[in-house]
Amino acid sequence: MTFMQIAILYLIATGVVTFFLFGIDKWKAKRPEWRIPEATLWGLAVAGGAMGAWLGMKAWHHKTLHKKFKYGIPLILVAQIALCVLLFL
Repeated sequence: MTFMQIAILYLIATGVVTFFLFGIDKWKAKRPEWRIPEATLWGLAVAGGAMGAWLGMKAWHHKTLHKKFKYGIPLILVAQIALCVLLFL
């Protein structure tokens, strides 16, 4: 496997995990249950799951009113896309 293939698989896996964690946290928010810490959601977004975080926010309507998520996640996503373009072109 090339570095590019490994990187793409990593971004896909991180994005999928982040997407579902946003959904699980939304589900738990509707009940009096233990929640996924925001630091975990942020950490996964920064670690390569920004696309999954953004899609999770849209699909689950979760954290969309929190300004730090509303503006921070798209900013991280743009930075990750720019980094991928710089590395792979």
